[in-house]
Amino acid sequence: MKLALITDIHANREAFEACLEQAHLHRADRIALLGDFVGYGADPAWVVEQVRDLVSQGAIAVKGNHDEAVVQGPSPHLIEDARRVIAWTRDQLDEEQLDFLGALPYSREEGTCLFVHANAFAPSEWEYVLGRNEAVRSMHATHCRHTFVGHVHQPTLYHLSSTGKIADFTPVPGVAVPVPAHRQWLAIPGACGQPRDGNPAACWAMFDTAHHTLTFHRVPYDHEATAAKIIAAGLPRALGDRLHVGT
Repeated sequence: MKLALITDIHANREAFEACLEQAHLHRADRIALLGDFVGYGADPAWVVEQVRDLVSQGAIAVKGNHDEAVVQGPSPHLIEDARRVIAWTRDQLDEEQLDFLGALPYSREEGTCLFVHANAFAPSEWEYVLGRNEAVRSMHATHCRHTFVGHVHQPTLYHLSSTGKIADFTPVPGVAVPVPAHRQWLAIPGACGQPRDGNPAACWAMFDTAHHTLTFHRVPYDHEATAAKIIAAGLPRALGDRLHVGT
């Protein structure tokens, strides 16, 4: 089975559509969505409806920290811009859409795979996997051989040997990487809707469960149209500007 992995859509309709189209062209059999469907972008209602539709067709979906913040309302500890985006996003969603986001699980396990937005050791506390220490801690917290996470907006792949040796590397788009189950793997596909590695193209990845290979992908999309919608919606201009440079 070919499983398409998409995360951190952040209400970016154009990027989500581009990733879904490319996943279809690569003959994905199923889709796993790793959270943060809303926040930053101007199309939260459209994105949530697409996610609901995909879930009704068998897609996997887990909750992200932005999804939780929109459901619960902005925290008084957030900066003003973040509070404004969360409040605006909440106003765009109806009760059913908010209930859907609120009911999403923090993690989901299927076979040898764990799907979670932040990490395996404390999924609801949103700690980032920013390096090898956090990656090892996450892989030690699950028996699953393949962990797929979002939250960090840069594509990265970690692996842990049976002797406890950890390594990581930045994957090359379009190149299949063998991910055999005698090791543990933690893969970050990179953000669909808010890439932050200096490349504005949307990120996604494909896991081939039969051949145990993982391929990271980048797909250009109309980020100028997305940025214009963010500005037109009255959201902070910086959220649109950063899409042009992928930071």
